[in-house]
Amino acid sequence: MKYLAFLTVVVICAMAWSPWRPQLTGKADSRTPVLVELFTSEGCSSCPPADLFLQKLDAQPISGAQLIVLSEHVDYWNHDGWKDPYSSAFYSDRQNAYAKRFGLEEVYTPQMVVDGSSEFVGSNPRLAEKALGQAMHVPKLAVRLSRISVNKAGVQAHVETGWLSPDLKNAEVYAAVVLSHAESDVSRGENAGRKLSHVAVARTLKSVGALRGGDPFSRDIQVEVDKPKDSGGFRLIVFVQEPHQGKVIGAAEEAIPSQ
Repeated sequence: MKYLAFLTVVVICAMAWSPWRPQLTGKADSRTPVLVELFTSEGCSSCPPADLFLQKLDAQPISGAQLIVLSEHVDYWNHDGWKDPYSSAFYSDRQNAYAKRFGLEEVYTPQMVVDGSSEFVGSNPRLAEKALGQAMHVPKLAVRLSRISVNKAGVQAHVETGWLSPDLKNAEVYAAVVLSHAESDVSRGENAGRKLSHVAVARTLKSVGALRGGDPFSRDIQVEVDKPKDSGGFRLIVFVQEPHQGKVIGAAEEAIPSQ
């Protein structure tokens, strides 16, 4: 009995003096964040159905999941007289990196990637349901955003994460400023004459740091974006991804305050 009492005191003291460690999010939380990336283009005639499907996912139709959607417009469809105003070679490069990781022979649109773990045709609800169902049951690293503000250079925020799992020593931290809603009247190309609608359109996506040696991340970040003063319709998305554009292990999203 004396030994048991002594052991109890030791455990209580250890808990009292242990450093605070942010916990992993998971089933105990109300919703598990899941990053849904859609590679799309206004020059692609098969993309509008996927764009509309992403809007449905943005409406949070799955109980227990926080779907953080991200529309990344590639630039290799910028021909036939129409240049997608939201396109960038950066998103094409990001999609190519995924294609290499997934062992695909070539890239295609519309392509949906869930948590960097699975890919499929972005307008296929059945495959999306399967991928999202799997992703929402995977415990995630805690990611918190605070002190979000806008200045002349772009968006500032403070980002904090939890500790990495023991089997993962390093991870990359990415931040994206996204336009919550966008529309285009397409005059040329495969979608000529159509009015296209988009949600969570990436305007800037960049690496803002890394977790090294398993330690957590805590840093003020700056993300450049055009016309930050018009930020009432923008969001900030931050996600943590395994090296070499691997699995997404944590994500968070907050609205950017208007100026």
